Amino acid sequence: MNKWDERYDKGEYHYGTEPNEFLRAQAERLFATANPQKPAHVLCLADGEGRNSVYLAQLGAHVTAVDISQIGLDKAQRLAEERGVTIQTQLADLTECELPENQYDGVVMIFCHLPGNARPRLYQQIEKSLKPGGWLLAECYTEDQLGRGTGGPPSADLMLSLTELKDAFNQFQLAHGSELVRPVLEGEGHSGDGAVCQYIGFKPPARDSIYQVSSTRSKSSRKIRYVESSAPAVGECKFCLGSLADKDD
Repeated sequence: MNKWDERYDKGEYHYGTEPNEFLRAQAERLFATANPQKPAHVLCLADGEGRNSVYLAQLGAHVTAVDISQIGLDKAQRLAEERGVTIQTQLADLTECELPENQYDGVVMIFCHLPGNARPRLYQQIEKSLKPGGWLLAECYTEDQLGRGTGGPPSADLMLSLTELKDAFNQFQLAHGSELVRPVLEGEGHSGDGAVCQYIGFKPPARDSIYQVSSTRSKSSRKIRYVESSAPAVGECKFCLGSLADKDD
């Protein structure tokens, strides 16, 4: 039994059954453009006993909760049943697991604290798993949390910063980023003011592309030109290195 199984192996929910307040405050904004006929697919990392994944399922999302504790995930399923929703759960070590490519509309990373040398790989997996235009929402403790006694890891190596998240996802469009001290009251696990970093970023959307074909009636040859949708319809052809405005040689 790992330490997280031991932590969750009790009747009550260690971090409570209500969602993280930052997630709750941002959820309406993130789901504002969702198509009710096509529910968002969301991944909740290190979701423990399921308070965040169950909440998102109540909003209509298709949710997968990933955690290293089977006991926690079993409690997540019980919570989902009590709330009348369905979630998917996956037992995995986030330092090693492979996430599917272009699978999720959103990824939630609430108080997911891996060792510093393991986090770059996880960040790569998150970026890979998000669909173009998908979002990442994260809230984690910073080093300023050390010594407060209100929750969080005991080691600076396990803490995150806004700078780290912005650097890791530097291709994302930053929608929200801050470091602050706020009340974090979540069961017995988080019990007072906490120093946190908050981040929301959007993966760049897929660029529309078009192909243009030019030809001359006197010859059977044609030129095909690939352009991004924002590019002008003139200039050099990237395949044949010729101008679409010129005659074929």
